[in-house]
Amino acid sequence: MEYVTLNNGVQMPMLGYGVYQVDPAECERCVSDAIAVGYRSIDTAQAYHNEEGVGRAIKGSGLPREDIFLTTKVWVSNAGQEKARASIEESLRKLQTDYIDLLLIHQPFNDYYGTWRAMEEAYKAGKVRAIGVSNFFPDRLVDLCQFVEIRPMVNQVETHALYQQKAAHAIMEKYGVVHESWGPFAEGRKDLFQNPVLTGIGGKYGKSAAQVVLRFLIQSGVVVIPKSTHRERMEENLAIWDFALDNGDMERIAGLDKGCPSMLDCSRPSEIDRLYDYLNHPVLTTL
Repeated sequence: MEYVTLNNGVQMPMLGYGVYQVDPAECERCVSDAIAVGYRSIDTAQAYHNEEGVGRAIKGSGLPREDIFLTTKVWVSNAGQEKARASIEESLRKLQTDYIDLLLIHQPFNDYYGTWRAMEEAYKAGKVRAIGVSNFFPDRLVDLCQFVEIRPMVNQVETHALYQQKAAHAIMEKYGVVHESWGPFAEGRKDLFQNPVLTGIGGKYGKSAAQVVLRFLIQSGVVVIPKSTHRERMEENLAIWDFALDNGDMERIAGLDKGCPSMLDCSRPSEIDRLYDYLNHPVLTTL
């Protein structure tokens, strides 16, 4: 496993297991499988409604708590200092832990400055080891960095071979914020797994298109949290440390970038409407 050092000195695995869209009824089994095959970083969120399953799996793994890097996120309806503070306590309870390794603001909406103040409090109290954001466009990220006491350590955004977020990555680097990808496979959209560039490069190394994508992102300095409910896929996604892409491979994959999101575009009012529909009628969707 490779690690990245956050701007406060905390080390974070470059590859983890995400539980977005994992049914709460299945989550404990999936996380238990992920831990069993070797994952030591688990990413969940209040909005996924599966924190309890994550907590049970970690508790039941028999591993020391410090062996797991645990991430969760504060949802939009819990924004504001008081609500966020209460929601952090609730997440700790559901996850059956005394601390969270990385706590993120899930979306840059509602009173996220109030949420950040609650997260700074939790950080200072030792309830959180690192704090960051998710889905923050560069302008929102820079604004937050300029007006808070503790700067974000991570920004988790949609990033994959077809949407590489190069300009956003440069801004994150400037402000000392680690770039983390959600949706590294673009949910298989636009025939990502059949892309001839990715399959052709994979053929050189005896690897799948999915493994090539993960390797590309990691070599680009991007943390990844692929998700699968199938143990064999979990193992495949983890088996990327025995090869490296050469410069030519990296350039060819860089050329696949379309420069636009495939799953969530929060610059569009219709996407914001969908976000608030979720608040009123929660179902697992792209968040």
